[in-house]
Amino acid sequence: MNIPQENPQYTYIVNPDLSKIDWDYVISLFYKIEWKHRKAEEIAAAFKNSTTTLFIFDNDRIIAFGRVVGDGRYYAMLADIVVDPDYQQQGLGKYLVTTLNNQLENYHFVNLSVAPGADHFYKSMGWKKQTTAFIWPQGPKQLRQHCEAE
Repeated sequence: MNIPQENPQYTYIVNPDLSKIDWDYVISLFYKIEWKHRKAEEIAAAFKNSTTTLFIFDNDRIIAFGRVVGDGRYYAMLADIVVDPDYQQQGLGKYLVTTLNNQLENYHFVNLSVAPGADHFYKSMGWKKQTTAFIWPQGPKQLRQHCEAE
């Protein structure tokens, strides 16, 4: 697999000072990709409780981010992998996923949940669809988007 290279025009920060992140702007990026059920204070708390965070900036503007939720050894999950649609198709998503995943060498299980329609992106990077994962749907939308028909 080719490891994506950093684009020198952007700034890449692993585990930045989260108190300096504009969480309202982060929420605006979630809305821009149509993940609309987030609140600034909740997503800030979620990132603060994450084991690794990664933000990409164009000057001072956040253009991409992602995080890892993990227990430090056995289980980790990549979450909230977001690239501003105006900056997609530049390898930033691959860079986020690869860089975050590279932080997890000694874990036993690393997984992620993908947005509907993103399967091809992750498969192209070598991720495999898991046959043993289950979800407890938190409503009809999750049931419709993330569950097999019975």
